[in-house]
Amino acid sequence: MTGARALLIEPGVRHLPAILRQHHIQPSAQRLAVASYVLGTEDHPSADQVFGRVRRSHPGISRATVYNTLNRFVREGLLRTLVLSGGRVVFDPNVEAHHHFIDDATGRIHDVPWDALEVSRVDALPGIDVREYQVVLRGRRRAARVRAPGRSSRP
Repeated sequence: MTGARALLIEPGVRHLPAILRQHHIQPSAQRLAVASYVLGTEDHPSADQVFGRVRRSHPGISRATVYNTLNRFVREGLLRTLVLSGGRVVFDPNVEAHHHFIDDATGRIHDVPWDALEVSRVDALPGIDVREYQVVLRGRRRAARVRAPGRSSRP
């Protein structure tokens, strides 16, 4: 269910400083460490998860630095926030329009391409000017069907 990402980079990519500068962010070792993880993952990590991951390679980094960096990335358009039930906030490096599916069994969040769903009449809601919207689907992923060797998928 993972769709194309607007910006998905591999950790350690040498162009990362230029990407940060293009978004008006002065690269520092800490910002590069946060960016390397959060912009290169297909997960939707919380700030605490980013802190734990970045702290492995940068043990001296503070929680405040990670939180401030994530919030700066959001302000500059490198990340989006997604607020889930219970007020849990996660960060999404896919800043293009898309929806989400949350797997009840694993809690994992998957991107759903924008055109996979049709939402109609958003502009017809009385008394509401909608700025943006997304659909959050919840459920369980179906097990992949395995075909026996030599059998077609037709009945």
